Amino acid sequence: MIYLEIAMKLIIGLVGLLAVTRLLGKKEMSQVTPFDFIYALVLGGILEEGIYDQKVSIWQILFAICLWGISIYIIEVCALKRDGMKKLLKGRPSLIIRNGKFDIKQMEKNHLDLEQIRTMLRKQGVFTLREVRDLYLEPAGEISVNLYTKAGSVTPDMLGLNPDDEAPSILVIEKGKIKEEELQSMKKSKEWLLEELQKRNYKTFENILYGEWSETDGFYIQPYPQKNS
Repeated sequence: MIYLEIAMKLIIGLVGLLAVTRLLGKKEMSQVTPFDFIYALVLGGILEEGIYDQKVSIWQILFAICLWGISIYIIEVCALKRDGMKKLLKGRPSLIIRNGKFDIKQMEKNHLDLEQIRTMLRKQGVFTLREVRDLYLEPAGEISVNLYTKAGSVTPDMLGLNPDDEAPSILVIEKGKIKEEELQSMKKSKEWLLEELQKRNYKTFENILYGEWSETDGFYIQPYPQKNS
């Protein structure tokens, strides 16, 4: 009898999960927002607690699933019809890089550091920030990248050229601090870096927000934005 009850609860739970999933509409995993994840997690918790607890009846599980599903459906409908509620529940994109420049406030708001941004860009096939015009952090956590036209439209094959492969960029300065381990991997010294910076009229590295270097393209440096007085 106990096994039959557990089997019935599992079947009802499975049907309930399928029904609630349908209420959410067809979404790819990359489109699932943090709010979607939370109410799916809570529903899973309801089923987990109820299936093996003999004090919880099949009807109670069915009631909880129905109530939770109806609540989600109402929230989804309200979010579609009201922009304010949609932004609250679903979030909106954050513009991390605008016209080639970092937005430090948006980075801090989303708890992003420069190496995290570089990692996400590499997953998109972008290995240097010099190619990035705009970068959006989407509500689900993935990024959307708008490259400069010269980096994204014309390829060497179109022009019949056979250029050398570009070397990967290495982050050597992050938020006013020298990445000494990276310099060692490049077999370069701190003195070499300071000398190269002085050639480019940077008297100190402390005023540099982002600095990368590659063997083929050299340095790409972004100083901290100047504050309006």
